[in-house]
Amino acid sequence: MPPADQPQQLGVTPPISTSLPTEEENRANTALLEELRAQGTFESPADTEKRHKVLASLQQICDEFVRRVAAKRHPNKDALIKAARGKVFTYGSFRLGVYGPGSDIDTLVVAPKYVTREDYFEIFPDLLLEMAPPGAITDMAVVQDAFVPIIKFEYHDISIDLIFSRIAVLQQLPSEPDFDLKDSNLLRGLDDKELRSLNGTRVTDQILSLVPEKTTFRLALRAIKLWAQRRAVYANIMGFPGGVAWAMLVARVCQLYPKATSSTIVGKFFNLLSQWPWPQPVLLKKVESGPLQVRVWNPQLYKADNFHLMPIITPAYPSMCATYNITASTKSIIVRELMHGHEVARQILDGQKPWSELFVKHSFFTSGYKYYLAIVSSSTTKEAHKKWSGLVESKVRVMVQNLDRHESIKVAHPFVKGFERVHECESEEQIRKVQEGSLEFVIRDNKSPSDQEKHEEDEKESNGGKEKTKVYTLTHYIGMELQTDAKSLDLSYEVAEFKDLCVKWDKYEPDLNFLTIQHVRNFDLPDDVFDAGEAKPKRKMVKRSRNKPAEGSTADASASAATPASTAAEAQNKKRRTTADEAQPTAKRLQQTFVAAS
Repeated sequence: MPPADQPQQLGVTPPISTSLPTEEENRANTALLEELRAQGTFESPADTEKRHKVLASLQQICDEFVRRVAAKRHPNKDALIKAARGKVFTYGSFRLGVYGPGSDIDTLVVAPKYVTREDYFEIFPDLLLEMAPPGAITDMAVVQDAFVPIIKFEYHDISIDLIFSRIAVLQQLPSEPDFDLKDSNLLRGLDDKELRSLNGTRVTDQILSLVPEKTTFRLALRAIKLWAQRRAVYANIMGFPGGVAWAMLVARVCQLYPKATSSTIVGKFFNLLSQWPWPQPVLLKKVESGPLQVRVWNPQLYKADNFHLMPIITPAYPSMCATYNITASTKSIIVRELMHGHEVARQILDGQKPWSELFVKHSFFTSGYKYYLAIVSSSTTKEAHKKWSGLVESKVRVMVQNLDRHESIKVAHPFVKGFERVHECESEEQIRKVQEGSLEFVIRDNKSPSDQEKHEEDEKESNGGKEKTKVYTLTHYIGMELQTDAKSLDLSYEVAEFKDLCVKWDKYEPDLNFLTIQHVRNFDLPDDVFDAGEAKPKRKMVKRSRNKPAEGSTADASASAATPASTAAEAQNKKRRTTADEAQPTAKRLQQTFVAAS
């Protein structure tokens, strides 16, 4: 036990420094706070109050839900029905206190033992519509077969992700307002999906309990979140750290510098993590055992845990790796960005640059890569598209792993989000073109619902009363950096394997779901991936002899969509090329031998 006048150590090692801030560090902290305000990361008090009202409404709906299940399951137990209650917990950025304008609220419904997940999905969606003010609930999506089953919806324009778990050891939830989920015995009797649901709140609470100064932690985390979002390294599903992982990294730095200001924490964050000896894990506390026969992260016991490239371990039992999704390529990108952030933060803290320099946007599309893969999932109904595109999105990381193993690819960099597009088609031929990646029929303006209805009526009249067919697409882009000695790039195997993985989905419908994968040069990227004011890459014009087409010409474009058969013919013709043709740039040869499957 430490002496009474010595604060308890937080973390698995002693602090690096317990020095108090200097005047210069306090000034840097004030400047950071002002910059984060200028960047719009803080929500107005009125909007925050709106969130709390929505949560209060969800609590009322939750209680009514449990009462209805109690009445159905135990109709003769009046006392149990009268005392029936549930509880709504939050987790993620809202519970951490680092939410901003437009942030969603990650929410958990907890119920007594007699309420099942089937009850939740049968009753709760309709109850939301019944008890919320008319029109308040929009865009509801019920996803029962997700890794964590979820109901997604908008409540007064606030995005809500609502998950569920029962407490199998409680016939009735305590009425005390401070009832929490910290006791690991509350996990007894739950299945894996219920464990995952409960652990979101448990992990968030543990993080907050393990930082020395919550205010310092929150401001530093706001800065790191904004940096990670601007630099496009914030997306768990794409193989980057998600919100919880970034929070744990900031929390660890706070443990090592318990008296530091938020600005100092940001500087130390980049300094420490740009040099971190991965795969040494980042831990906020020692991994604990518990009352359940469940798997806890342990690379000595479980071989799979040894393959985690950048392990960041959750502090709540049962501890798990929050970054198991990270690939070889995304690791290299994260480390590169941490090193860049370290240099920028050093200059800021030395007074050479303003804090705004840390939050400069990424250059993924403007100058990041010459070659991209575009993975386009499409459907002809909005509901089918939501499910199909979600499935394809969840598999993009697998494509990145396959590209990592390709001998000609140095880095496969997935962008953190896909691009939703809606297209209007008048014929089967036009639909086929869209499914194959064409943007010729995309709806480029965003109309209000009433304007959209009028637009559709006008279109129907001008089209002889025939309705146009909408095609919904989601496109994910993967930037590719090639090995310096790469001579060819045949991705036919990787593309075929990825498509095969997706179409094996048990809900796949060939008539509704379509998938194509294209090779896109940087100068052919669509306009909507660029923000206003960003310069789109231009085709480089290379002087050539009369017999050679310029790069990007018709001959070149046809090569970029080559089939395996035409690529084989290209290989046969290669022997007959002239010496001058053999000397053409590597990039040109790569484009000619690229295989795009669609």
